[in-house]
Order: sequence, then structure tokens, then C-alpha cells
Amino acid sequence: MALPVVDREYLKEIDKARRDLRALIAFKNCAPIMLRLAWHDAGTYDKTTKTGGANGSIRNEEEYSHSCNNGLKIALDFCGWIHTSLLFSLILVSRFVQEVKVNHPKISYADLYQLAGVVAVEVTGGPTIDFVPGRKDSKVSTREGRLPDAKQGAPHLKDIFYRMGLTDQDIVALSGAHTLGRAHPERSGFEGPWTTQPLKFDNSYFLELLKGEAEGLLKLSTDKALLDDPAFRPYVELYAKDEDAFFRDYASSHKKLSELGFTPAPSGSKVKEGTILAQGAVGVAVAAAVVTLSYLYEVRKRVK
Repeated sequence: MALPVVDREYLKEIDKARRDLRALIAFKNCAPIMLRLAWHDAGTYDKTTKTGGANGSIRNEEEYSHSCNNGLKIALDFCGWIHTSLLFSLILVSRFVQEVKVNHPKISYADLYQLAGVVAVEVTGGPTIDFVPGRKDSKVSTREGRLPDAKQGAPHLKDIFYRMGLTDQDIVALSGAHTLGRAHPERSGFEGPWTTQPLKFDNSYFLELLKGEAEGLLKLSTDKALLDDPAFRPYVELYAKDEDAFFRDYASSHKKLSELGFTPAPSGSKVKEGTILAQGAVGVAVAAAVVTLSYLYEVRKRVK
């Protein structure tokens, strides 16, 4: 499919979609599943074959039907990929949820899903994550088996993440996203939250890891692997002690994840008729970008 034209109008639609996503996530308390949707769309990337990645292919029935994507059709429907099999409860709010895509048809699904992940982190108290639009949609899905298996350990995690081109630090930082949400037995075979406040993005995932087993809290094999592996554990200890360090590294790793298979235009390069790619921040900051000729102007105002 064709690359979206990231001109001034496209950037305006991105900014409007951010606001819609904030409202949707607040209305449905769906930050965890939106983050999972973004992760699972991007996490199929293979740096060697240059296949998979953040390309919107998870909207294909072939892919969202993979066992590792159980339950993600809910998030797809929230974003506006509406099917006739939509549950009655979702039909009641379909007019609202369709606004995200139907009201912003210029935005690629690939951009929309990654934007949803960025917003999900920020509106739950997490760090501001740079977002550059321009991802191309794909109708080609990869075969099942490219995402992590929660029943396995450190060697498996490294195989999966190294294949994407990510590092040990990325593995630990991105695992910290388990601070949001909970596992559902009908989706993963596991049940329970990782933290006591599963709708708050903070460093409590690492604090709970170091405490050991706790009644009512989940620790998967892939979680425990972060303590057992000597390359992972120093990052766990750092992030448990220093939430600012976690937020900084998480924002960097999340950006890398969200751009797997996508090459953003260089900062300051022309996209179309003097309009340059601009990045906006959501959550505690709202960025408005207006570019004239070859200069980039950014105006930021803090929102509490």
C-alpha cells in the first residue's frame, strides 16, 4: 500500500486523533489493551528479512486470529476497524469509537495503532514518547510465532528481541510496560495483574519483581527471567530504584519499537512543499507544529 503523505493536513489529523484517543481511553479504561495492540503490531519485525513491524497488518483476520493476539480484536474495534461480529456492548458505543479512524481516514492504520500505544502510556502517567507519523499499511501478515512466549525464559526473550534489532536494555525497559493491565485466562491462559495499580504507569513492576512472589500478583517465566539473567538484572535494580531512569529508557525503547520496519524522515528534512515532519507530545504536554519553508517551529504548553 502507498505511503501516507505526511503534509500539514496529515499532521493536523494526527493531532485530532490524539485527542480522540485520549477521550476513548478515558471513557473505556482501555489503556492496557491499546498498548498491547501497538506492541503486537510492531513486535513481529525481523531485521534480517525486513518483514513485519509497525505496518498495521494486525488488522488482518489472519493475524489478529493468532493465539498470541487473543482479545486484541477489542482494541481493533476501538480504533475503528468495525466488523459485523462486534459485541453488543461495543455496538452501543460504535459511533464514538469509529471517530478515531472514520473521522480521520487519512491516517494509516499503522500510524493509528502506534499513536494509540503512545497515548496509552502518557495518559496513565507514563513518559512522553516521541511520535513521528508516516507508517505504511500492509495487507501482508507474518506467520505466528514472532512474539514472546510467556512460558519461556531469558534465551527465548533474547532470540525474539534480538531478531527485532533491540537490546538487553530494551528488553527490560519494555517489560516494564507490564505495570499496566492484567492477564486474562481466556486470552493468555494466565490471570491477574502484575502490580497493585494496573491502570497507573510507574516503576512498580520492577519493585514487585524484586519483592518476590506476592499473593494476587502475576509473575510469568518471562518476568522472572529478568531477575535470573545477569545481563537483565542490573536494569531491573536500576529501574526499581530510579523511576526517572526507567521513564527515560522506556520512552527511548518504546520509540524504537514503534518504528520497527519504518524509517522516519530525517529531522528537518522536507516532506512536501516545505512542510516538515513534526512531533507532538500528549498526556502532560500538547505540541502544535507549524512549519514554513525550511524551518521547524515548535510551540509547547504544559497541561496539568
